[in-house]
Amino acid sequence: MMRALWSAASGMKGQQTNMDVIANNIANVNTYGGKKVRAEFQDLIYQNIRDAGAASGADSQYPTGMQIGLGTRVAATNRLFTQGALQSTENPTDVGIQGEGFFRITMPDGSTAYTRDGSFKLDSQRRLVTTDGYPLADGITIDENAPNDSITISGDGRVSYTVAGDTQTTEAGQIQLARFVNPSGLTAIGKNLFVESAASGNAIEGNPGENGAGTLTQGTLEMSNVQIVEEMVNMIISQRAYESNSKAVTTSDSMLEIANGLKR
Repeated sequence: MMRALWSAASGMKGQQTNMDVIANNIANVNTYGGKKVRAEFQDLIYQNIRDAGAASGADSQYPTGMQIGLGTRVAATNRLFTQGALQSTENPTDVGIQGEGFFRITMPDGSTAYTRDGSFKLDSQRRLVTTDGYPLADGITIDENAPNDSITISGDGRVSYTVAGDTQTTEAGQIQLARFVNPSGLTAIGKNLFVESAASGNAIEGNPGENGAGTLTQGTLEMSNVQIVEEMVNMIISQRAYESNSKAVTTSDSMLEIANGLKR
């Protein structure tokens, strides 16, 4: 059986996975804090027919070897944590991160998850929570008598508010950010949340603006870093690569048909 059939088939499988990644990027073009994913390919093992430097005669050797490649595979899907654009919302509980870092979220089981999505709300206990009701690990609670428009979140993460009828500002707490040595190693669990993995390393926690952490901007949200035009171009490239691999399959089949027709 021709090697080209299997090599081309591996190329088609790889492009199917690449298309899945591209489609997911496009689907999350409006996800707050969304980060694009890139499929990364590797070539497969080679059939070594002749080693480079092998003797070609008594006093000579081949300057190059002879290897036949056996296709490709998707080796990894790498999430790119480049900065997304900050969009103004004028909502006092919306917070965007300019620079590195993640908000720390307390999950129902008590574990900590991380997100770049700063579209926080106030729950029935007046805590800052995510869209799914998971509270910030910093335990920020706003007094029930404080109007929402009195909430102030500074660039270094200090949260304060003013009770109605009072001119004195009250501190509600401090928002801290978590950084990672390798953020691409974080495991996505959906709902705009990530959890630590052995590859990401442990969280490095600190106040915004300190030790490499980004700063906070109240009344803004970080948009997805997916560029729709770039994804459309990648889609065309993937489609043409898939088509070219399918042509290699049909061409190999035609060559086998010709070989089968030699015997009359």
